[in-house]
Amino acid sequence: MDKKTHEELQALIDKATAGDKKALETLIISVQDIVFNLSLRMLGTFADAEDAAQDILLKMITHLSSFRGDSSFTTWVFSLAVNHLKNYKKHMFAHFPLSFEYYGDDIENGKMEDVPDLTQNVEKDILAEELKMSCTNVMLQCLDTESRCIFILGTMFKIDSRIAGDILEMTPEAYRQRLSRIRQKMAGFLRQYCGEYGNGRCKCKDRVNYAIQNRRINPLQLDYMTATEIPIKTMLDVKSAMEDIDDLSQDFSFCKPYQSPERTKNMIQEFLDSTQLSIIKNS
Repeated sequence: MDKKTHEELQALIDKATAGDKKALETLIISVQDIVFNLSLRMLGTFADAEDAAQDILLKMITHLSSFRGDSSFTTWVFSLAVNHLKNYKKHMFAHFPLSFEYYGDDIENGKMEDVPDLTQNVEKDILAEELKMSCTNVMLQCLDTESRCIFILGTMFKIDSRIAGDILEMTPEAYRQRLSRIRQKMAGFLRQYCGEYGNGRCKCKDRVNYAIQNRRINPLQLDYMTATEIPIKTMLDVKSAMEDIDDLSQDFSFCKPYQSPERTKNMIQEFLDSTQLSIIKNS
């Protein structure tokens, strides 16, 4: 969506809440990639992120009339999404929580030597790249839910601390302090264990078959390698006011944004084409 004035945006929202399908579609398109990428980093897998993103977008649609313009529309969507994801219990890692200790022990002591070739004729370099993106994303699940949210808002989306503080109901100072500590913790883990983003001895290419055996990647379903990567500035107008609280940004270059999967886009389109659109007018 092109950058719009407050008045233009409010007019678009008014049209959407009145049942204008085109206006609603414009609003959804403007935030669907933000919602999906936030969901992906918070939940750890493409399948769970797709399901949660659909829930959030539907919630956005049905709560659109409650938007009062006290914040930007994007901030309102972030708040809606964050509150949904912080309480989301249907994802895989809600049932199988991770810790840095567990992840580090697996890297150090995982038995890789006797695993057979499970690549199914898929190039190992491709599988290694899939594993790299999956591993670093899953690594975020070692953080508690709020810390993960702080890290994602500050590191991936680079949201201004005042806005992030409002979203997370904490002061900007508390947000900045916690973000700095979390970034240091993440960077320390990468430096110790990861050979891709740090100085660790773990190399994705060496662990491909071990990862396939443990169902961490599937050669026949490469989520990251088949997803369309997009520049983060295309997805979000990054706030230049974000405080430069440390110099660790290069350590977290794995935080790449992707286009929303076709399944999510199709689901939203089906909803827009359905008679359920009337619930917006009556919400």
